[in-house]
This record gives sequence, structure tokens and C-alpha cells, in this order.
Amino acid sequence: MWRRGAHSDAAHHLPAAGAGGSTSAAAAAGAVRRRRRPGLSCRPSHLFFALLVALFTASLLVVWQLLPIGDGNAAADGEGAPPPPDGGGAMRFSASRMVLRAFDTESRLEAARSARRWWPGLEPVRLALVVGTMNIDAESLMLTTLAKSLGGLGYEVEVLAFTDGKAHNIWKTICHVNVVSFEKLKYVDWSKYNAVLVSSLEGKRVVSILMQEPFRLLPVVWLIHDDALGQHLRNYPEPHLSVPNHIEDWRAHFNACTDVVFPDSHLPLLYSPLDTGNFLVIPGSPVDIWAAKRYGLSHSQGTIRNQHGIKEEDIVVLVVGSYLFFDELPWDYVTVLRTSAPHVMDMARTKKLGVQFIFFCGNGSDTYNSAFQELASHIGFPDDSVKHFPMTHDIGNLLMFVDIVLYGSLRQEPGFPPLLLRSMSSEIPIIAPNLTVITKYVTDGIHAFLFNSGDPSTAASAFMRILGEKGLLDTAYSVALEGKLLSKNMLAYDCIVAHVKLLESVLHYPSDARLPLSFSQVKERTWLWDPFESKAALGNSSSEDERHIHTRIAGILLGESAQSNWTIDSDSNDTSSYDYPTQSDWDDLSEVEIFEDIEMREMEEIDERVEKPLLTWDEVYRNARKSERMKPEGNERDEGELERTGQPVCIYEIYRGEGAWPFLHHGSLYRGITLSKGARRPRSDDVDAVMRLSVLDDTYYRDLLCEFGAMFAIANRIDTVHKLPWIGFQSWRAAGRKVSLSESAEETLEKTMAGENHEDVIYYWVPMDTDQTSNFWSTCDCLNAGHCRTLFEDAFRNMYGLPEGVAALPPMPNDGDYWSTLHSWVMPTPSFLKFIMFTRMFVDSLHSLNGNNTEPASCLLGA
Repeated sequence: MWRRGAHSDAAHHLPAAGAGGSTSAAAAAGAVRRRRRPGLSCRPSHLFFALLVALFTASLLVVWQLLPIGDGNAAADGEGAPPPPDGGGAMRFSASRMVLRAFDTESRLEAARSARRWWPGLEPVRLALVVGTMNIDAESLMLTTLAKSLGGLGYEVEVLAFTDGKAHNIWKTICHVNVVSFEKLKYVDWSKYNAVLVSSLEGKRVVSILMQEPFRLLPVVWLIHDDALGQHLRNYPEPHLSVPNHIEDWRAHFNACTDVVFPDSHLPLLYSPLDTGNFLVIPGSPVDIWAAKRYGLSHSQGTIRNQHGIKEEDIVVLVVGSYLFFDELPWDYVTVLRTSAPHVMDMARTKKLGVQFIFFCGNGSDTYNSAFQELASHIGFPDDSVKHFPMTHDIGNLLMFVDIVLYGSLRQEPGFPPLLLRSMSSEIPIIAPNLTVITKYVTDGIHAFLFNSGDPSTAASAFMRILGEKGLLDTAYSVALEGKLLSKNMLAYDCIVAHVKLLESVLHYPSDARLPLSFSQVKERTWLWDPFESKAALGNSSSEDERHIHTRIAGILLGESAQSNWTIDSDSNDTSSYDYPTQSDWDDLSEVEIFEDIEMREMEEIDERVEKPLLTWDEVYRNARKSERMKPEGNERDEGELERTGQPVCIYEIYRGEGAWPFLHHGSLYRGITLSKGARRPRSDDVDAVMRLSVLDDTYYRDLLCEFGAMFAIANRIDTVHKLPWIGFQSWRAAGRKVSLSESAEETLEKTMAGENHEDVIYYWVPMDTDQTSNFWSTCDCLNAGHCRTLFEDAFRNMYGLPEGVAALPPMPNDGDYWSTLHSWVMPTPSFLKFIMFTRMFVDSLHSLNGNNTEPASCLLGA
């Protein structure tokens, strides 16, 4: 966030530049010219240069006059921010505005729809929505409405909740609901979803899993509704005193997401230490309307006015502005007050009304308060007519006893100002400038009282339309009521559409997906108030659920602190220290490492000088085997080979990355094979496919072959890794989708394998769960963007040298049976080698087609 320099902070002590500032500068320049010494040459170039200087000086005075600290027509143009290099005015998260523009262009859905998909879709687009709780609250209200809209467009939404709640039945009527514990998260097969929406700080555990292979390419959108973590980061006094591991860990998780979405422009400022350029603001959440409803049910206006010392006949004006300048003095609406406050005070004296102005801005520090009081006196407010509350104060408490809300900021915001929406939902008459983002929803004289942003003095006429002889006019109350009714669903449609558009911009639509409808087909214009709005539901969810939420969030933050080596002083509740190594600790460690290195080298030199008897080959072999057994991996490999001794079959489970580890089996029947270099499970005899087949170290070939690369790796020098008569393969996703072999099926399979040899027979156990009415080649085209039939035919023709007139595509049976999927099958080892030989020739032919083509082949072996 831009900070105002010292010279700018002190600028309000200077006399304001008047309208004739530029004229005075020109007159002074003329006096200087008249006092020139006689005979001094004055060339035309000098006159031109002097004219440029004068114009530049005049323009500077005009710009100074347009600053909010000046007089006259400050900020008349609400479009731009003030231009001082050190001054405030620019949004901190400019990268987010770029993202806003980016996803406002053509979506990937429309690009997929325009790709001439002549084949039918087989699977819906699946979305996972991760929520913390299913309580009756504003977050559930927004998410249920969004889920209903997505379902209506053709998406398949599944909710994964950490804690059950009273909104469970509401969720069940909209989509599938699954309550999962933190321990069970690692057993969720995230690959079956096309995108994941996370709507809780507790979702950090989900993001941690999605940061691992094979889920890293899955689009993740994190919806942040809570300021708890932002306040936690804000409490650090200085950046260099923060906990590096703690902040860097959260920043890494935020960076792993495709987008981090906030409901207003205030939250990104709190979370700015974690900003990696993917912050995005989608305004319109019903949290303000919900908060106003709940606060009004549990508090009394008269009681709160008495607490603040407000008389019943006094008129209280709450002055609010933009959240974008959290810690700065309210320069952005000083102009409105300087032109309207004297008229309002005169009007109040004429009507014998007591008027108080309450400012909701900045922080509560002594420095800020003193600067604010000086600013208020500079504007012309009497000392007893102005109060200041920091933005950390409960805005609901203020809205319970104020009579009028003046929105004084003249700056354009990305969305409808949340403070203005909260005021409208509290049934308070509002006075606001006619900015574009406001007039888009609000009509002057019906929902609010608007004044000309180009002429701030017109705010006084808005007060005249509200204030009567004994208080507020009846018109003010009727406008406030209309504003409340409007605010209830005013931003619902725009909020839902923005979320859908965001999904359309980040989702990758597979070729076999049934494309959903576009965002333009969203039908929901209101929030789902009916199942949420009963008085009993609101009352029961007010305090108990809120305490539970804050307890959970505090637990998350404290848990992260503990993981980041926090140590809390047991004698104090508010004193914390950080158990991090100091520079002396690093020096000691370095000395120890140097000493150990020197000692190790000395021992090696001594061993080299000592004469050793020559060993026989048997002794050398035994020593080598003993050394090999001393290695943990070698030991595990030997144990695995011993366990599989005498059994007929071994099934190799193909996986990639640590995220797939929980889905792999243990025992002698199964053995893992990883496609990620160096990503074997600890204490296992898994096979590293990249080490056995170096071509898989190339990303291009690894992506081209997919899980077939693991089969090629096993077939390469197969005797060194597999010596059993039968061999099988299974994708890690079989267990994730609960279609792997049961224990009884495993026993039956082993008994069958132990019998007589069945030659080239194949046993498989995961049938394709898609539409079986289509033939093989039609289904293959659906899975491979319509290129399967053509590429297979060309590859076969090239492989066998068939002429153009001969059909090259082999016929496939179409008898209603199922096709196998997920590489889940078993066959005799000699048959497997024949299959691999054929597959290798096919891959060479397919690769030659791909190499001779300008467009990459879309039919991959792993599809």
C-alpha cells in the first residue's frame, strides 16, 4: 500500500491553495522578468523555455489543488488516484486487478464449446467444495446459493465438510454431502474432481495435499471469508520480527492456489504479507446483511445510545469511507465535509437540533487520534460534536444508534462499498456520491440520497432532504426502508455470476466432459433466504456457532505456530518467543561439521596406509551383500523378494508422487512403481520407473506414455525385477475410487494363478463405468478429443505398411460387455512381454506421426 510521505502528512498545516494560485505564479514570473538587467539578451528559445516552466508550475498548482487535502474541486474526477509519488491512493493488490481483467475475457468453457465437439460428453464436470462447518451462517447461505446455481448449469458439486451442522439438511437438498475428518482427507481421491473450491482456513490441510503429485495441476480456488489470520499477521509489530517459517508456510499455500478470493477490498490488505499475485476480490457476499439481521435481534438501540452518551433527540451522522486506506487519515472525504459540514451545522441550529458527527476510520493509536483531532478542528467542527472510532471497532454497534450515514469517499472502488451495504441493510438513510459503482444499483430519492461527486457541496442539499424540524423527515424513513429491502439481494446475481465466470476461466474441460451451461444462464437472482431466515435459526446460530468458529480458527493458528517452533512462556498468557537458532548456534554447528569432516578424512587416509590381506571372491561377495543389506532400501527390497517367493503373481501399482501413497496396498501381492524420480515410499521395495528407464526422465515422454511408462520400465530387463510366472498392473486410482480387489477376490485370483497355465488369458476387474451403448472407437474418440480413431488408423497403417485402400483400423467387439480401465489386469509374464513388444512398435509409429505433424497428437496412451 502506498504510504504518504512526511511532507504530505504535514501539508494540512499550510494555507490551502486558492483558485488564483496559478495567476499569482504567473504574476511573480512576470515581475522577475521585469527586474532583469538592461541589455540582457532574450532569445526566442529562452522565452519558450520560460513559458514551459510557467506552464509546468501552474499545472503543479492545479494538481495540488485537486488533492483531497486542498480546497476547491478536490477529487472531482473520481476515476483516478492522487499522483504524489509518496502519497496514498493506489491499491496495494494491483496484480489482483489484472486477474479481474483476465477472467473477464473469453472463458475456457466457450473455447471448449467452440472446438467443434461432435462427440457426446460422457462425464459431468465435478467440483469439490470444502467447507469448515455446515452451520446456519452467512457463509453457508452464499455457498448453498452458489452450489445450487452451479448444479443448475450442469456441474456436479460435492461438499466435503469437516464438521457437521444445522445446515446439513439444506445442503443435502442441493448436492451430495460428505463429512470427513482431518485424518481421512488423505484418502480422498481428488483426481476425480475437475476443480476444488476451499472455503475455510481449515482448508489449508486440503491445499497441503493438493500441493503434492499427482494433484498439483488441479485448479484450486480458496475463498477467504474470515479476517482471523489477517489480524494475526497484522499483530506482528515489524516484518523482521515475524515468524518466517509461519508466514512463508501460509504464503506457499496461498501461492499453490489458482486464485485466492476475498468478498471485499479490506481483507486483501490484511492478508497482504501472503500476497503472491493471485488475490482476487469478488464483492457481494451476504455477510453484511446477515450481520445486520443478527445484531438487530440481540441488541437494543436505546441501550447502546445510552452507553455512548447520546441523547434521544440528537441527530447522529456516521461518516464512513473506503476500506482501501485502512490506516490513513480520512483525506478522501475531507472535501465533502469541508463544503457540507458548515451548512449542516447552520441547518441544525436553525431547526434547533443537536448534531454529532462520528468518524469510522483509521486505527486507535494515540498518534492517529491526535492527528485526527487536528484535522477535525481544521475542517471547522466544534470539539464536542466529533467522535472518532477506529476501523477495528464493531461497525454493528455504531449502526445501532446513528441516524444518518454519510459515505464521503469520492474514489471509485472495485465493487459496491461494503460499509454502504451494511448501512443500507441496517435501515438507515444514507447520503452518498453518485459514483458509477453506486448508481448501478441505487436510485436517488428511492433507495438513498445521492449528491454530485463532481460538486461535493451538493451534499448539503441531501441533508436538507433528510432533516426536519424535530428530527428526520418521513421521506428519510421510507427511503431507508426501500434501501434495506433492496440490499437484501442487491448483489446476489453479480456475486454468483462472478464466481461462475472465475470457474470458467480456470477449469480445464476434458474432452469426455458434458459441457455445462454458460454463466449467462444463471437463474438465481436472490440468496436462498427461505431455509435460513427463520427467527429460530438466526437466534440459535448467533453466539454459539460464532464462538465455535473462533475457537477452531484459533486452534488452526496456534497449531501452525507450534509447527513453526513457537514456544510460549508458561508464566505469561501474552508473552511469546521464537525458538530459532541464533548466529552463534550456526557458527557452532559449522565448527562441528568441519571437525567431523577433518576426522573422517584422517581415518580414510589411515585405512589406505594399513596393509590388508587379499580377500577371496567369496569374501568380497559376502561383504558386498552385507553392505547392501545394511542399506534400508536394499533391506526392504530383500524382504519383499522373500515374501513373494513361491507366489504366482505380483501386481504392480502405478503411482506418481506422495499424494498417492495412502491409496497403495501393502503386502506380498502388491508392489508399487513410481513415475516420479526419487518418490518411492519409505520402508518399501517400490520400483523407481525413471531409474529403470531413463527416457521417463524427459517430461515429454513421461506425459506421452503416462502409466504405460511404468510397464515399459518393468519390461526393461525384467529378470532383474520380476521372476514370477504372472504379472499384473493397477493404477493407484483404483483404490481411490473403491474398485480395487477385495480380500476374497485376491485369494481367488492367487488360487487361479497357482493352477495350470492359461496361455494368453487376461483377468481384469475394473470395468469402464461410462455409457456402454457406444462402440469402442466412439468411446475412445470421446476420451481423446475426437482424434483417437484417426491416429490409431494412421499408426497401424504406418506400422504395417498398409496401402491407402486397405482398412487399417482393427474391428472391436460390440456385444454389450464391459471394457477394462485403470490398467487393472493380470496376464502371464510371457504374454506381457509380447504385449510390450507390440506396444513398443505402436508407440514408435505414433511418435513418428507426431514428429511429422505440426500439431501434437492428442491421443495419448494414458487416456
